[in-house]
Amino acid sequence: MTSEAPEPRERQLEVARTIALDLLTTRQRSIKELRDAMAKRNVPADVADEVLERFGEVGLVDDSAFAASLVASRSRYSQRGRARIRQELQAKGVDRDIAADALEALDPGDELESARAVAAKRARSLAGLEPQVARRRLAGVLARRGFPSDVVTRVLGEVLGSDVD
Repeated sequence: MTSEAPEPRERQLEVARTIALDLLTTRQRSIKELRDAMAKRNVPADVADEVLERFGEVGLVDDSAFAASLVASRSRYSQRGRARIRQELQAKGVDRDIAADALEALDPGDELESARAVAAKRARSLAGLEPQVARRRLAGVLARRGFPSDVVTRVLGEVLGSDVD
């Protein structure tokens, strides 16, 4: 706005609500993501806090539900490991304790299956390489996806065999 007078509080609240609702129509968001989006649009912090508090009361914003949904989605569809999901939750501003609770729901068996699927798909493209190179590259792929070292070691043995170290 070009006027020098501050916007009336009701108008600021309406802008903040619109920003939040527009973002929430595409996918769930963390409180930090919504707060950052409002800050980019020059919504005062107290107005953003008021809107986010109200959205939390009515169940539109809930970092616990957001974290649980993100963990399930990233594990199942993106085939990412615990460490990578934890990093993403942290980047989205989810509290460490909430993230830990959500990650506890991640089944180690599912994580192993995800690692196997990634490795099997990637191993096909590494077939022409020397065994040591293929092993190193596949280990890197799995590590970057956030799978723990014991899962990486196990999957490498299953997919490439344990003849090379």
